[in-house]
Amino acid sequence: MAKKSDLLPGTLDMLILKTLTRAPLHGYGIALSIKRISDEVLQVEEGSLYPALQRLLLQGWVKAEWKQTETNRRARYYTLTETGRKQLGLELSEFDRMIAAITRVLREA
Repeated sequence: MAKKSDLLPGTLDMLILKTLTRAPLHGYGIALSIKRISDEVLQVEEGSLYPALQRLLLQGWVKAEWKQTETNRRARYYTLTETGRKQLGLELSEFDRMIAAITRVLREA
C-alpha cells in the first residue's frame, strides 16, 4: 500500500502552474488533478493549496474569477497568466537542473 508522499519544498507552485496549463480549475479541481495525474502519490492539502493560490495571485502568475461548478456551486476558478506561463518555464528549467545534479551525485556515490 503506497503512502501519501510529501511534496518536495518549492514544488507546489510549479505543480499548480503546470496543472493550470491544461484548463482553468477551482482549488479542489487543482488538488484532484495533481492527485490523479500522479497516480495518487501526490496529495495537496487545503492548508497548503489555498495559501499557495493566494501567493500566485499576488505574484500575478494566476488570475481568478467566480463561476458556477458542474455541481452548480459557486467557486473561484484560477487561470494561468502569461507572466505565470513564463514563471513556469523558469521553474521547470531550475527543477530539471536540480534533478540532473542530484542524479549525478547519486550515480557517483
